[in-house]
Amino acid sequence: MTDTKTYNVLVLCTGNSARSIMAEALINTMGRGRFKAYSAGSHPGGQVNPFAIEQVRATGYPLDNLRSKSWDEFAAPGAPQMDFVITVCDNAAGEACPYWPGSPLTTHWGFEDPAAVEGTDEHKRAAFEKVFRQILTRVQLFVNLPLHVLDQTAIKREIDSIGKAKPQ
Repeated sequence: MTDTKTYNVLVLCTGNSARSIMAEALINTMGRGRFKAYSAGSHPGGQVNPFAIEQVRATGYPLDNLRSKSWDEFAAPGAPQMDFVITVCDNAAGEACPYWPGSPLTTHWGFEDPAAVEGTDEHKRAAFEKVFRQILTRVQLFVNLPLHVLDQTAIKREIDSIGKAKPQ
């Protein structure tokens, strides 16, 4: 049996400028049409971090698809119904989220905030590269889950387990 469903994934972070943006691009790229990822923030900063753009550029994901946006877009009537909602920063995980139609499975995959790193561009770039690799590892596990043969409880256990894996 093959899995022909396309799963919608919303990746949340407070500012929607770095981690959630990189996760969106990786899920869309590595998901090979099986997943459609979106990203948003509770308090979006309005622009994508240039170091996040550098990391996404390497995936081949269209950069014009990237924009910092509010999670309210995805709680509004007519918004795509999500199958999964993943928070990637501790602040967003602790906030009261809007109601997501369809009762998507939710999980938290915490990552350090590379945008908070101070110092030279080389230090900042290194922080983004590190977090990007960590996100890539978790996304790879996620997009390879055999969702078509797992029940909701097993899927929830698996996506939570992915978030608990120690980042390298």
